[in-house]
Amino acid sequence: MAPIDTDDNTTAGEGEELRAGRRRAARYVVPVAVMGVAAATIGLVPALADSGDPDLPKVTAEQLLQKMAESDTEQLSGTVRINTDLGLPDLGGLESGLMSGMSGGPGGGGKEDGSAADPSARLTELASGSHTLRVAADGPDKQKVSLLEDAAEYSLIHNGKDVWGYDSESDEVYHSAAPEGTEQSRKDVPATPKDFAEEALKLVDDTTSVTVGGTAQVAGRDAYRLVVEPKQEGSTVGAITVAVDAETGTPLKFTLTPASGGAAVVDAGFTKVSFDKPDASTFDFTPPEGAKVTEGDEAAKAPEHGRKGDRGPGRGTPGKAEASGMEGMKVIGEGWNSIAAFDTGAKGLPAGAAGGDLDGMGDLGGFLGSLGDQVKGDFGSGTVFKTRLVNALITDDGKVYAGAVTKDALVKAADAAK
Repeated sequence: MAPIDTDDNTTAGEGEELRAGRRRAARYVVPVAVMGVAAATIGLVPALADSGDPDLPKVTAEQLLQKMAESDTEQLSGTVRINTDLGLPDLGGLESGLMSGMSGGPGGGGKEDGSAADPSARLTELASGSHTLRVAADGPDKQKVSLLEDAAEYSLIHNGKDVWGYDSESDEVYHSAAPEGTEQSRKDVPATPKDFAEEALKLVDDTTSVTVGGTAQVAGRDAYRLVVEPKQEGSTVGAITVAVDAETGTPLKFTLTPASGGAAVVDAGFTKVSFDKPDASTFDFTPPEGAKVTEGDEAAKAPEHGRKGDRGPGRGTPGKAEASGMEGMKVIGEGWNSIAAFDTGAKGLPAGAAGGDLDGMGDLGGFLGSLGDQVKGDFGSGTVFKTRLVNALITDDGKVYAGAVTKDALVKAADAAK
């Protein structure tokens, strides 16, 4: 791995140890879900005000990365504010339905298919708009994330062997068994600055510039600003800034700005934070009397809501066409310009003439087609669906090219793969 660009020099003797720390914090991935003919980005962003620039000892980018990698913070509680601005049109709530359908959790989590408290559906709400979360953690076996709404609250609790989801509005409960000693129940969708930072720092290699961009104060804590930027042209990512707690090395704020400029695409940061041990009762949960309780294995067996016959029994079990396409997925390019490519095996999806059927969803094919840009090249023709971060080219012969890259980069990749 080539050395990282920094504002300061690191001695050769420190190199191997620091690189080992970087690898623990390793390659950046932008989460993308593609359903049929559409691509959507699941990301999160904030517009939190920092107050002041504290005077802190100077550190190099290498040292700050090492501090983050070695951070042993397991106990914390606080409030996180998340703002997401992908630049998607107002679909009147349709985008939430699409994202729920794309979620990989058992049962799909919709009210029609399973439980309104299924986390695989509820946490995808973070993919757009502004949200406030209460978070708490006490080691690898106890975490709680609560999504606060106007007159309701959704909570996801991991306590030992149990994962509970509770939706106060519908009075529904979702219960499943947690893999022992893991945080996977919460990690499927990032909810804290640390979650985002761990993904962002996975692309620290010779295609990346990493520097220390001064200091900040977040949630009353002194922090360093770690700035991660792609060196390559063609990426839609402008920069990622992580505010790192000066004392503990814990990420306090994550901001991703697009290369096109303007507001952040994802801005997630603490407004309040404590590193004291949360009260044990924080992670206790008993289903309220009269609440509908859905077990995870029941949700997995729920019938597919949509076209039948060519899919598995639940949203989390793809049909043969889906599986064959995703299993054949390959990555074109490297670093920030990486593009995921696969063949859906379906013909003519992007064109989706009005009235055309998309997996049993009626006019959705034509509707989605109207949101994209028609493009042509040596590969043939297709449609590019765009957000401020992730773009996806879906060709008329059913091939998909998606990544945090420009439209021109997608067309070039499709031409090269012809």
